[in-house]
This record gives sequence, structure tokens and C-alpha cells, in this order.
Amino acid sequence: MATFEWIIVLLLGAALLAALARKLGAPYPTFLALGGTLLAFVPSSPNWTLDPHLALTLFVAPVLVDAAYDTSLRDLRLNWRPVAGLVIAAVGTTVLAVAFVARWLVPDMPWPVAIALGAIVAPPDAAAATAVMRQVKLPHKLLKILEGESLLNDASALLVYRLAIMTMMAGHLGVGSVAPVFLLTLFGSLAAGVGCAYVLRPMMGAIHDVPIALIVQFALVFGVWIAAEAIGLSGILTLVAYAMAVARSGSQMAARMRVPIFAVWESVVFVLNAFAFVLIGMQLRPIWTRLEAGGGQAHALVTAAVVLVVTIAARFAWVMVYYAFKRRRADASADPLRPRPTVGGGIVLSWAGMRGIVTLAAAFAIPETLPDGTPFPFRDLVLLCAFAVVLGTLVLQGLTMAPLIRAMGLTDDDPVGREIRLGRTHAYSTLLDAIKDDDTLSGKLLRKEYGAVVELNSSPAADAPVDDVPGGPLRRRAIAVARQRAFELRRDDVIGDDAYRVLVQELDWAELSAGGGRQG
Repeated sequence: MATFEWIIVLLLGAALLAALARKLGAPYPTFLALGGTLLAFVPSSPNWTLDPHLALTLFVAPVLVDAAYDTSLRDLRLNWRPVAGLVIAAVGTTVLAVAFVARWLVPDMPWPVAIALGAIVAPPDAAAATAVMRQVKLPHKLLKILEGESLLNDASALLVYRLAIMTMMAGHLGVGSVAPVFLLTLFGSLAAGVGCAYVLRPMMGAIHDVPIALIVQFALVFGVWIAAEAIGLSGILTLVAYAMAVARSGSQMAARMRVPIFAVWESVVFVLNAFAFVLIGMQLRPIWTRLEAGGGQAHALVTAAVVLVVTIAARFAWVMVYYAFKRRRADASADPLRPRPTVGGGIVLSWAGMRGIVTLAAAFAIPETLPDGTPFPFRDLVLLCAFAVVLGTLVLQGLTMAPLIRAMGLTDDDPVGREIRLGRTHAYSTLLDAIKDDDTLSGKLLRKEYGAVVELNSSPAADAPVDDVPGGPLRRRAIAVARQRAFELRRDDVIGDDAYRVLVQELDWAELSAGGGRQG
């Protein structure tokens, strides 16, 4: 019962911290990290443990699927050079820089452990960065680069992490052994993910009940990950390929299923973020106690601080060098329409390297013992460094990201808004063609309403919000009055609860169709 009570308290605390973060315009993982750190030193807090083998599966799998559904393949193709640079070169630079610094500070640390530490802290959590950037209207191109990076850098960094842990557990893996494993893992995982998506798609399409669909989706997500790991593939790469393939075929899902399913996924990702910070925070107290017993607290803190600085500096160095190269190429180009990268854009992209749930889960997933039963070397130090990097980047960069973007003077010309208007014009014009011969009262009403939508979105002078529809504000005010009247009818026993629920559901769908989703 005490565990259940703590879970309720922690979830409520996470919700309050997230609400505070939103009010202050900061990414909510920043406040969750602070809360997890404080919880570690609360004397009466619980001391929960989690199987390291479960950490990556539980915390990373749903987050990857959620990110894959939001990733645009078209934007990845358009921005493949900067995304590839961040996913491969920036991650590689961070891994090597952190590994060399760790070996310099801790000469007894084996190279595989140092490389694993570099891979753990290498992948930024762009969800934290984009949470801020969506509020301050960052240029669309930079936002898409960060979102593409957030999906793929987890795969590249954790592939290096996996090979490093395999080397440490096996005692030695030569280049001749690593290369085939790398190639098989890379291409085999991508093929397996796409194959699973096409095989399982008919089963998912045949389900038309929301609770059943949700259970099947979660079961398949974890099932694909577990099956990939069981046959020696990368669960991360397999799941990314699977989710992106499924997302491309998910447009036929009915609205009554899509809206609640997306809401549940968003809630699940939030809960997993909250518990990841809480569980890792709980490990800090025993780690701190063991370091104190070994007399290495001061050195561990110095190592963690240096790893934090190197992690930030490595990304900053790579991005600014890349942007300097791009600026020189743009200056040498004879094309006046070719966009010229700005220094401000490079600085913001460099500063957007906040770490989050993937770093925490990967650190926690390090085995506690080697195959011979001896403790995994420097596991406590790696965990401390990982949490220091997450906490440091979320606080230092997360709380300064919005002011930095404003200071750089970056603006967004809203290409998504233009595409929404274009898409509406074509989609609703097709709708009007489908009902043009219907002379019923319903047909006439629909033609008038949807004709207004086409006119509003095709007019060059349209200045209505992109998420609004004709009469949207008026419609929402009228629906609010109607909902209040429905409540009064139920209160006065004019209608019963069953009728009330149906009526309110109709009004809710009408409110959603009225747009204005960003106004709250």
C-alpha cells in the first residue's frame, strides 16, 4: 500500500512540476530532473530498484515510437545533411571526446566503459528543446533538424553503447568481430522493422475498438523490441523502422480512435519521463553512499562536472564548424536564392543539446556485474556522470533556451501554415465536388459551410489563425452555452445521464472541429 501511495504522490508531483514548467515557458523535463534530484536526498523516500535489462525497454521503446510518429520523412530527406551530421559526426565527436577525458581523469577505467559513457551522454533529447522552441516560433528548418536528430541520434549512440557493453562483457572484441556485428545489426534491424510493420498492419487495421487497439499497440511495441533483442538485432533501430513504416500507413484510422489513442500515447510518454527521473534519482543516494565509503566523492564530482562541460562543448564545436563550412559554401555559391546559414541559427542548434530520458535509461541499463560475477567497473561513476549531464543540460540550457532564441532574432515564416491552407483548399474542394449534386437541406448547408472554408484558406489576404475555421470563435462560444444548458437539463432531471453523455460528446466533437486548438 505504501508503494501505491508513493506512486500517486509522485505522479501528482510530476504533474504540478510540469504545470509550473509550462507556466514559466521551460521544458518540463528540467523540473522533473530537479525533482528527482531532491527526492534522492529525502530521508523517508522509497528505495525502488529496477532490473537494468528492463530500463531501456520500458523507458525508451514508447518514447521512440512517439517520436517516430511525429517525424516527417519528407523533412528528413530535405535536411538529411545537417541531420546526418548531428546523428553521426556530432554523436561520434561527443563519444570520443568524453571517452578520452574520462580515461584522462580516471586512468583505470577500461576503454569500453569510457566509450559506453560517451555513448550514454551523446544523444540529446530534442523533445525538451522543441518544447521551448514551439513556444517561441523557431524557424521551421531548425525545428525539423532537431526533431529528426532526436529520433535517429538515439539509434546511432545506443548502437555504439551496445557494442561497448558487449566488448566489456565478452572481455575482448576485435575489429574483425565488431564490423560484421555492426553491419548485421544496422541493416538487419531496419529490414526487420519494416517487415514487422507490413506483416502486422492488417491485424491493426482490423481493430475498431479503442481500448483493444491501445493494448495491441503497446503489446506490439514492446514485442517488436523484445523479439529484435532476442535474435541479436538492435531493438532501437528495429522499433524506429517499424514505427515510421506504421505511421506512413496510419492515415486511415477513424477519428474516434485516433484522438484518444494519441492522447493516451502522450500521457504514457509523460509518465515514463516522470518515473525515469524518479527512479534514477533514487539511485543517487546509494551511489553517493558507496562513493563516500570509497573516499572518492570529490573526484567523482569533478569527473561528472568535466564530462558535463565536454559534452556541451563537443556539440557546440561540431555544429559551429559545420555552420562555418556551410556559410563559406553559401558565400561561394552563385545562386542568390540559396539560403545562407546564420551564426544565430548555429548557436541555437548547438545550445539545444539537452539530455533526457534516453541517457538516463541507458546508464541504468548497464549490467551490475560482469559474467564472472565481479561488479561492473565504474558503474556508479557512469550513473553519476549521466545524471549530472542530464541535470546540468536541462537546467543550464533548458532555462536559457527561450531567451537565447529571442536574443538571436530568429523568426519563423510559417511554412506549415501555408501548407495547411493549401491542403485545406484542395481537400475541401474535393469534398464540395462530391456533394455538388445533393439538393437536400443537409447538402446545401454543408456546401455553404465548406465553401467558406475553401474561400478563407485560398484567399491571399486571409489572416485568420491557421488552426481556425470560419466562425470558429463564434462557434466555440455558442457550444459553451449549449454545453452549460445540457448540464442544467441533466441537473433538473429533464434528461438522464445517458442522454447527457451523448449530447456532450456531440458538442465536444463540434468544438474540436471548430479549431482553435492552440488558443488554450
